[in-house]
Amino acid sequence: MQQFKKIVFFDTETTGLDPEKDQIIELAAALVTENGIELKIDAFCKLPEGEKIPEKIVELTHITDDMLADKGIDYREACRIFCNMLHSDSEVLLVAHNIQFDLLFILEMFKRCGMVPKAPKLRALDSLTVYKDRAAYPHKLANAIEHYGLADKVQNSHRAIDDVLALYEVTKAMSEERDDLTDYIDLLGYNPKYGITGRKLRQITYMPQSYKLGCRLPDLMNGGGSCE
Repeated sequence: MQQFKKIVFFDTETTGLDPEKDQIIELAAALVTENGIELKIDAFCKLPEGEKIPEKIVELTHITDDMLADKGIDYREACRIFCNMLHSDSEVLLVAHNIQFDLLFILEMFKRCGMVPKAPKLRALDSLTVYKDRAAYPHKLANAIEHYGLADKVQNSHRAIDDVLALYEVTKAMSEERDDLTDYIDLLGYNPKYGITGRKLRQITYMPQSYKLGCRLPDLMNGGGSCE
């Protein structure tokens, strides 16, 4: 992935699953260049007046309304900070685990705030799609951490900044294991039983992805492989 001057690993914690109705409560990202991690952001986002974090989200993330009140910043300010991180004179690669979920929330944030990153193009790499081609089910970030022996180095805490740092290490491990991550850029695999979650993004190629090891989704996309 050396063709990218900027690679941004990111994660969101939200009040629910619907980017049009629910809110980002934590946005974290790590900007990676040829020198490694150069910049990290971790922002709590204040909710609109009168809104509260659902109890089940508090239990999952341990983020509370008091934390947002004490440490949260304005939603637009969080958007501005993230946009600034993405500013570039060349294409920027975004990386997330189940990127369809997080990217839809980020794009909705850009829309609500009327902001657009100043970059020629944003590309997408879904570490979940890559990991499904590498290891047996289950495929959560926590499973990838364990699979690559990273449990003593990072954690999947359902706090955005911890998950970003874990994602960075998992992605490095997958790259060292097999140098084919560029084949997965703008390619997203989905479970054919459930279909695609949310709206389709124009730049993404969506393909049903089986759990059968030995299949590489990029090969199937190019007609050069079979999972039968």
